[in-house]
Amino acid sequence: MEAEKIKESIKRAAQDLFRKFGYHKTSVNEIAKKAKIAKATIYKYFDSKEAVLHVLLMDYIQTSVNELVHSHSGEDEEAHLNSLIMKTCRLSYTVCNEFIGWDFIRESANSQEFLKNLSNELEELLVSAFSQLGGIRKQENYQQRLRFLIKCSKSIVFSFAFTSVSDSDVRKNFVSFQKEILPYLVKAAMTI
Repeated sequence: MEAEKIKESIKRAAQDLFRKFGYHKTSVNEIAKKAKIAKATIYKYFDSKEAVLHVLLMDYIQTSVNELVHSHSGEDEEAHLNSLIMKTCRLSYTVCNEFIGWDFIRESANSQEFLKNLSNELEELLVSAFSQLGGIRKQENYQQRLRFLIKCSKSIVFSFAFTSVSDSDVRKNFVSFQKEILPYLVKAAMTI
């Protein structure tokens, strides 16, 4: 196998196992077995299991950010920002729910730092991607407003993700956030 095929095999195996069992419950041995390679081969391409997760998440986030950026449907700026933040929050939730697993997030000291770094990378990707587009995104202070919204929203979303007991609690908190908090954040961002 050539190097890129091996890396893709590792990523596919890890993604399947992380989604099925969660990050914490998946071992490097299981990833190697599913990818049909030796465990040492994984370490030839990735420094750790966390590095495999990071690459998977960044691939997923990059694809999702591209979809978010190109999904603008001509709505006014306030509606657009509201929609963008909800899609970003759903993306964050999907990352936590499907790839990492809530048990690991709530129980591991390393996961909070990992998620903080990941959310900072997501913020930079979003701001960079939207800054390159024309129209509504070129208006004065758009980057500052977008950054303000993303920072506030991710703080709120991660706080209820860490404190919720079940997935249904997280969903209820998303609905509450969308109806009771986000409209005020968007209005605040509009006044910057």
